[in-house]
Amino acid sequence: MRLALAEMRRAKLRFGLLTGAVALLVFLIIFQQTLAAALLGFFTGGLEHQSAEVLVYAEDARRNVEGSVIVEGTLERVATVDGVGTASPLGENTFTVRAGGELQDAVVFGYELGGPGAPTRLAEGRLPETDGEAVASSVDADNGFAIGDVVEVVPGGYRIRVVGLADDSRFAVLPTLFSSYATFETAIRAANPDARAVLPSLVAVHPAPGVEPEVLAARITREVEGVEALDRQTAADSLPAVSSISSSFQVVLGLAFIVVVLVTGFFFLILTVQKAQALTLLRAVGASSWYLIRNLALQVTLVTLAGVTFAAALLAIAAAASSDEFPIQADPGLVATTGGAVLVLALLASLASVRRVARIDPFTATTRPTGGGLA
Repeated sequence: MRLALAEMRRAKLRFGLLTGAVALLVFLIIFQQTLAAALLGFFTGGLEHQSAEVLVYAEDARRNVEGSVIVEGTLERVATVDGVGTASPLGENTFTVRAGGELQDAVVFGYELGGPGAPTRLAEGRLPETDGEAVASSVDADNGFAIGDVVEVVPGGYRIRVVGLADDSRFAVLPTLFSSYATFETAIRAANPDARAVLPSLVAVHPAPGVEPEVLAARITREVEGVEALDRQTAADSLPAVSSISSSFQVVLGLAFIVVVLVTGFFFLILTVQKAQALTLLRAVGASSWYLIRNLALQVTLVTLAGVTFAAALLAIAAAASSDEFPIQADPGLVATTGGAVLVLALLASLASVRRVARIDPFTATTRPTGGGLA
């Protein structure tokens, strides 16, 4: 251990540059993961953080909430399936609204008050108790969706008062409101007076006690013609664009992990080659291969942990500087998991150096004049 630390003290610039490179690469990895989580949360939060454990789509909607329309009679058939505790309509639509004095798009979910479909991340205020009230996504509070603000549907002029704020509840990257189903119907008719009927987008289901959501979803799909039922998490993961966004970020993350491995592996391999004579002399005076390998592993570990620490600090700064419209949060669990993965990969990358150290023959110290040999 003293050998490893002494070498690092003597070569501060060399090890400092490597630590900085690892820190920037790890920051790129954890920042991309944090950014992906925030972006996907804005896409899926409204659906993922509502109370219905099973969501029933029209079969031809292909798991797209915007494209799903539940025809008359379907709700009643779903309610009769064995294992269904509560089944109620859930409406979803994107409206143009006036909020904070400006026109903007917003998503409105309508659910039966007291039934499935209510937001589950209430942070301030209360749930709606009557028509004309709604819970808004908290990230949009400063944009005209704060408690007490009135959101006006345009055209039509229907007014909805915000009575609560819910965290992580945006949907389709838009401000989101959760209201009574009657409020949703009135908003549809206000925006489109020619609408003959307002049909729900989904059926929101609470399973009966002891029934698993996944099992019930499969049963509903099998027994009710023309629908596809999904448990809540599967529904969120199946939303359009979620898989493409996830795969795009995974490619970037995979490349960043590869670069970490290459940078760390090549650095220590070159360092091992450069100090081959010194290592040979150490072996000649009695140092074991295991002793040298332990010191190498310690250097890899210290450099990686220092890099992860600096990367975590950079992430905290980035989170503090993020905007209210697109906030990001530094997740200690994510930093720890990613740091652990990077450390394991760095140690694996150093195996080429370990192999070279293990193959050092102390006898060669006597055959090299530059190393003090006799020949």
